[in-house]
Amino acid sequence: MAWTASRNVGKCTSTHKSRKRNIHRPRPRPTRTIVTRSQCLTVGCFFFHRLPSEVYHMILDKCLVVLEISIFSMVSKEITRSVVEYISTLAWKNKTIIQSFHHSTCPEQRSTIGHYRDLGVLFKRSTLLQPTKDRLKFIFSEFSQVPCFRLEQCLKPDCVGFLSYGVFLQTLISGWDELECHRVFNFVCDLTNLLQKIEIVVTGNPGVRWYQKLQLRLFCRQVLLDPWSNQMDTQFWLMQLLKPWPLVSQAHLLLTLYGPLLPEGTLGWQDLVERGLPHSALWDLARAILLLFSKLEVKGQNTNSLVAIFKELIVIPQPWHVENVARLLVLCGSSLCYTVLASKAVNGRLLEISRLIVYIIMVCEKDGYHMSWAVKMVQNLCKVFSTPPERFGFIQQLENMFSDVTREFFEFFVTGNQPEDRETFQSLCILLDSSARFHSKFLHMFLK
Repeated sequence: MAWTASRNVGKCTSTHKSRKRNIHRPRPRPTRTIVTRSQCLTVGCFFFHRLPSEVYHMILDKCLVVLEISIFSMVSKEITRSVVEYISTLAWKNKTIIQSFHHSTCPEQRSTIGHYRDLGVLFKRSTLLQPTKDRLKFIFSEFSQVPCFRLEQCLKPDCVGFLSYGVFLQTLISGWDELECHRVFNFVCDLTNLLQKIEIVVTGNPGVRWYQKLQLRLFCRQVLLDPWSNQMDTQFWLMQLLKPWPLVSQAHLLLTLYGPLLPEGTLGWQDLVERGLPHSALWDLARAILLLFSKLEVKGQNTNSLVAIFKELIVIPQPWHVENVARLLVLCGSSLCYTVLASKAVNGRLLEISRLIVYIIMVCEKDGYHMSWAVKMVQNLCKVFSTPPERFGFIQQLENMFSDVTREFFEFFVTGNQPEDRETFQSLCILLDSSARFHSKFLHMFLK
């Protein structure tokens, strides 16, 4: 027993000594727990997941605006799914998808258009993880029943429905690749029967179905074409609209979309035939032609198709007033103007191109273009003719045409007693001034 006790005492003493030694040993540092971003998100998701859906929707309703919800939807997959569920509810649709587009003031119109831009951002972000086909089906199911977004459903002249729809669509698909944009175009065509409506318009007689023509113009311009700031994007959508049709129908559709509008909102096609129009009436059409046939390579288009479309264009609904043809050529620039005139020169149509050149010179004088542009155009056209007699014949025909057109203006002024006689006299004076200016430049070029 004594030995055992002493052994136990030894044990106790040994234990006591070891504790004594541990007093001066440094304490271990507490371990730091690192929480990753994904774990934080998961915690946040679990928090929102535990909330009743009514409370969660109330938080989104009362605390976040549309753009903030779009940012919130990108936090995680779980939250994306919950946001999609939220914006699918009837209560959210009734509250957020504005269906009143007939505002009398500009601030109200801008506010509505801005709201649809924000909705475009929301749907772009919240459907980011879905396949394109599913995205489009979900998104357009939300908006396809809005009356002002549908063709031939709204008669109000001040409606901004198409403008809002266009801004929404442009925001939604901005940055998508070409294949996805093809799918969007096909989806919109199926949803609206767009191609069938275009066919009815382009195969009908001019002046008939004017309301359908105007609706088609507004829808295509405000939804598909005008919202884009990048010309390449506008070019893509215009090509999609034109591509299914033959050249004659392409010309008809171009005129429907970009031709002159009368003050009352109808298409002014007959004015193209009866009288000269100002450059502002033809500028949109010229810009569309330049967009289609710019220096950038456009699939499926070439110089021959350009000339063919132009020739078809200037006889709808009947051959245009020569001044309008000349003004459109001037607005389209040197390259197109030379191509059209040279094609006529090669085919021996000297009378026609001489008359056109006289009106081009008059348009340059009337609209303030430098006359040296017309002189260079005539100089380049002279090179189309291979022999000196042919070149002389061209110049002689041009000079004779100056005399003929001047005589026509004078005779019309003398024999007429109409209110437009003053305009005819002004045109005669402009023609004489332009002739003097042109010949001065032309002679100066030869003297140099």
